[in-house]
Amino acid sequence: MIEFKLNGATVQTDDAPDTPLLWVVRDTFKLKGSKYGCGAGLCGACTMHVDGQAQRTCVLPVSAVAGKTITTIEGLGTPQDLHPLQAAWVEHSVPQCGYCQSGQIMSAAALLAANPSPTEAEVDTAMAGNICRCGCYPRIKKAILASGESSSPSAADLATEVTS
Repeated sequence: MIEFKLNGATVQTDDAPDTPLLWVVRDTFKLKGSKYGCGAGLCGACTMHVDGQAQRTCVLPVSAVAGKTITTIEGLGTPQDLHPLQAAWVEHSVPQCGYCQSGQIMSAAALLAANPSPTEAEVDTAMAGNICRCGCYPRIKKAILASGESSSPSAADLATEVTS
């Protein structure tokens, strides 16, 4: 039995230890937001957070996450309470087909958690491994930068705090 936290809840599975985490989450726990893309950890559609770090889960055996905390796109936000990045995705009309978007958002969320105000170059570097066949890269970058800017105080906000 392998035990880990999934979106805040402690779960257990008796799936084979070498079963990719993606399939355990999708098939055993019925969370279908993370997608299967390439099966080789190259496209990013399967990205989830493992202890806060973006990981490709199509090649990550479930045994590797024993005792760890896993967050899927379903655990990031809900339709009623969107994560700021999800709200930026909507505001900037990012998805076209939408297939890669959960992986894109999870990679971007890990970036913003580590660096709340990334530069365009830092966004490019962090997102380089996430493939979007529709070519939504400009809108993805715009949403990430907007979300990062909104999650950190602006110079005007800081000036107001200093003078108050």
